Amino acid sequence: MAWWQWGNPTASRVVVCAHGLSRQGRDFDVLAQALLRRAEDLGHQLRVVCPDVVGRGESDWLKDPMGYQFTTYVGDMLSMLAQLNQTAPVETLDWVGTSMGGIIGLSLAGLPNLPLPVPIRRLILNDVGPTIEWAALERIGQYLGKSSTFASVEQAAAAMRVISASFGPHTDQQWLDLSRPMLKALPEGGFRLHYDPAIAVPFRHVTREASVQGEAALWQIYDQISAQTLVLRGAESDLLSVATTQAMSSRGPQARVVEFAGVGHAPTLVANEQVLTVLDFLLPASPDLPQSS
Repeated sequence: MAWWQWGNPTASRVVVCAHGLSRQGRDFDVLAQALLRRAEDLGHQLRVVCPDVVGRGESDWLKDPMGYQFTTYVGDMLSMLAQLNQTAPVETLDWVGTSMGGIIGLSLAGLPNLPLPVPIRRLILNDVGPTIEWAALERIGQYLGKSSTFASVEQAAAAMRVISASFGPHTDQQWLDLSRPMLKALPEGGFRLHYDPAIAVPFRHVTREASVQGEAALWQIYDQISAQTLVLRGAESDLLSVATTQAMSSRGPQARVVEFAGVGHAPTLVANEQVLTVLDFLLPASPDLPQSS
């Protein structure tokens, strides 16, 4: 498993940013740089680590596609954190997780007796919670794993922009920056998407009944989270409902909820408003003062 690392590689303060189902760690380039600038302003040393979950980005593909499951992902993250801790001891650990990356973070924060270097201090769940709307899973299943080739980066970016319209408004440059790491050059010319199409295999095996069972298990894990928790929601999200965020704010860690207008699933954490919300939660300028709700 590959990961991207920003900042001081020996800093004891670590923020892990984990991406969504078909994305990769370079999604967080803008956020990582903003975190480092805020940390520098506050006089902190910081490591920002953005993994490519197995099967995506620069990470290897699995021989058995049924290994593309959360148990694998959680185990891989524990191995990564152990290696980071061996390089330089981790004293503070925060987690930013978009969609799938949020479920990984939720699991790491709520499952008991995991060999984490330190407990997760602050957890951001970006447009995801224990209850995932079935209609959103059906929508994702319509495009996940369908391999396409593209003549140019621009053509690929345009195609992905259609699929990802729910990400909300981005400038052409922002979209190109988000799209380039999503592509791999082909030997014969052109480009393909970065991920293993087989990540769709276990996804297609998920039934509505299994989804309901998984939801119950995730709520049990969520209720055990002690980390300060922030839930970000695209106001037009079809994956994370208002009812779910209301429940998340009243049980377990009693998460604070912030909604972003004009965005569905999921906020990319590129827009200034979104970036500042993350910075103010993870690295508040006045940490001793209560944060506004």
